[in-house]
Amino acid sequence: MIDLKLLEKKSENGPSYLDEYRQCLVHRGAEASVLDQVMELNRKRKELITQAETAKSHQNKVSGEIAVMKRNGQDTSSLIKEMGEISSSVKEMEAKATEAESKVLDLLMTLPNKTHSSVPVGKSGDENVQMKKVGEPTKFNFKAKEHWELGEKLGLIDFERAGKVTGTRFAFLTGKGARLERALIQYFMDLHSDKHGYTEMIPPYIVNTPSYVGTGQFPKFKQDVFHLAGTDYFLISTAEVPVTNFYREEILKEEDLPLKFCAYSPCFRSEAGAAGRDTKGLIRQHQFHKVELMIFAHPQNSYELHESLTSHAEQCLIDLELPFKRMALCTGDIGFGAAKCYDLEVWLPGANAYREISSCSNFEDFQARRANIRFKSGQGKPQFVHTINGSGLAVGRTLIAILENYQREDGSIAVPKVLQKYMGGMTEIR
Repeated sequence: MIDLKLLEKKSENGPSYLDEYRQCLVHRGAEASVLDQVMELNRKRKELITQAETAKSHQNKVSGEIAVMKRNGQDTSSLIKEMGEISSSVKEMEAKATEAESKVLDLLMTLPNKTHSSVPVGKSGDENVQMKKVGEPTKFNFKAKEHWELGEKLGLIDFERAGKVTGTRFAFLTGKGARLERALIQYFMDLHSDKHGYTEMIPPYIVNTPSYVGTGQFPKFKQDVFHLAGTDYFLISTAEVPVTNFYREEILKEEDLPLKFCAYSPCFRSEAGAAGRDTKGLIRQHQFHKVELMIFAHPQNSYELHESLTSHAEQCLIDLELPFKRMALCTGDIGFGAAKCYDLEVWLPGANAYREISSCSNFEDFQARRANIRFKSGQGKPQFVHTINGSGLAVGRTLIAILENYQREDGSIAVPKVLQKYMGGMTEIR
């Protein structure tokens, strides 16, 4: 959530925070009219508070005068009547101020994060900037198949029966397909906990409204999640939601930062608005598995840790020997809550394209302000932490990348060396 005090702050030299944020909204392709509503409502709120305080000050003064008049035997009925009217007026002004404050908060919840100055300006994903490229696109001397063709032929994936059991955008992973998915989960969790220093976590897969508000998905993206009817429970769209809220409404110790977690979970997404997109295969499912990396950071080194977390996600792809690119998302493509974001895109030879496999974001204090997660040093005033997260990696999409990059002409799949011990020594899938 954007800091209202910063929006109100005047600047003696150069553009104010308000001016910078307004320009940020333009670069994001967002409407600035909500920002204008926020500032006008907040102006009225402060005006009402000032009027109420002035009226109460007058009340206090006249109350003293009434007491003196009563002691002198003077008639105070008209003053008492006037004070009653002022008292009613004060209550009305305070009620209106409270209502305005609530509206300001509701509107602030709909405003996206202010992007970092290093984020490239652009209108769409076509203007994202390539930061690095690792490996060359895999080439074969035969026509590469897509993952769903390979998976169905080898008996690794069953879409038809999943459609019967549940519906579209679901799949059964069977036999060695299920084993490969489990191997990836174990490998990712081992890598991040043993080598990268993250604490393992398996979070709740169901959360409440405040948790989704805390990470920024609510109220704006409420239609994208699955609601359990008759409750305030929702299936998680990513482990980011429960893990970020692990410290909600808490004050951490400065010396404990950074706090790093890697969390495995299934993810559930309604894919609202995704009709007709990636209808075949595992790319855009209602249910998938993911290992999430999460850091609660000190503001002074959050961007250093953002780079570190991104490199940890990249290490998965390097170890699996999968070609990939790191892309810096531009202002027109970056997510609602992110101040800066890198996408890792893996090469899929069957699709003949790079596809996103991880998004690594620094939210600065945007989520912490919503979830009230702070830290304190000695006698200092509590400050909001910075939150950083990213997929390390999306398991289903990694499985897709392995099937397509490790396929052979006869339809078999080689098992990446780093996974062979998790596959019971298996070197190929036939």
